[in-house]
Amino acid sequence: MENKIRVGIIGSGYIADFHARAVQAIQGMALSSVVSPNRDKAARFASRYNIESIFTDFDTFILNPPADMVVLATPNCFHHDHAVKALQKGVHVLVEKPMAVRVTEAEEMQALALDIGLCLMVGQMWRFDREVRWLTKQVNSGRLGKIFKTKGYGIHTNWGPSGWFTKKETAGGGALPDMGVHAIDTTRLLLGEPKPLRVYAKIGTFVTDYDVDDSGLLVVDWEGGATSVVESGWWQPHMDGPEAGARLYGSKGYGSLFPTFIRTFKDGKNLEETPRFPERIGHCDQHMYTLQMEEMHQAIQNKRQPLPGGAEGIVSLKIIEAAYLSSQTRNAVSIS
Repeated sequence: MENKIRVGIIGSGYIADFHARAVQAIQGMALSSVVSPNRDKAARFASRYNIESIFTDFDTFILNPPADMVVLATPNCFHHDHAVKALQKGVHVLVEKPMAVRVTEAEEMQALALDIGLCLMVGQMWRFDREVRWLTKQVNSGRLGKIFKTKGYGIHTNWGPSGWFTKKETAGGGALPDMGVHAIDTTRLLLGEPKPLRVYAKIGTFVTDYDVDDSGLLVVDWEGGATSVVESGWWQPHMDGPEAGARLYGSKGYGSLFPTFIRTFKDGKNLEETPRFPERIGHCDQHMYTLQMEEMHQAIQNKRQPLPGGAEGIVSLKIIEAAYLSSQTRNAVSIS
């Protein structure tokens, strides 16, 4: 591991494998450790990726961390505490979405990272998807004109998570911070990172007995004039678009993400452009996580903040917090 960035994976669940494979694909990084409360799961994870150090307790790990960077693939309720402790030990942090349970926690994480001069990245991996990047490029080039309306999706049909995801104490919320956050962040990226102005939302638990939401519908007004409809859900009977799917309505054309194409109108004719991409291995393809990890690697090497970082994660959380408040009060909520 000489001259390589040593990476500790905190958590050994489904998503941790994507991050571990991403680290293995980066020449300047190496997996050094795994932390999981279940020693058997940790041992199996370590065996899959040839990891030397196994811990069952984060506080023991962080006393003398055998890592230069950690990936926090843990329940949402631990994100703030683990990130703060890691940063205070001089360890860079890549935290899974949502960045934290509350905006105030996320702001503290961001302020600490900036003050110490360490990298803090938020795992919004759809920003690195080939198709998302292609459509973003078309929007930025002006081919669709001024975008005035979007629809975004974060939906699971006839399926939903279990365990800590469905408990308010550990997750903080339900389908909105789990799935809707992808639609929020991807939409904002496509629009050029505008500031959200206000949110109106209806959020509830309609198809499960979870103590968190399984369905949500948001209307977000952005600085610059665009308005976005965002859907979130687990166990939905239908979806108009998959996780991070989007539809863009511009003054010169229409853009779609998953399926990915643009449609413009010229000389009385509809012109459609549908690019070809490498075959996907499942909807959440590994390439997104690998490119995300490469961005983190480059940020550490060049001593800059990665993108998306704490600032982007905070905006998503502000929208989520405003959405929950709007649903409770049945009023639109402004975002400062």
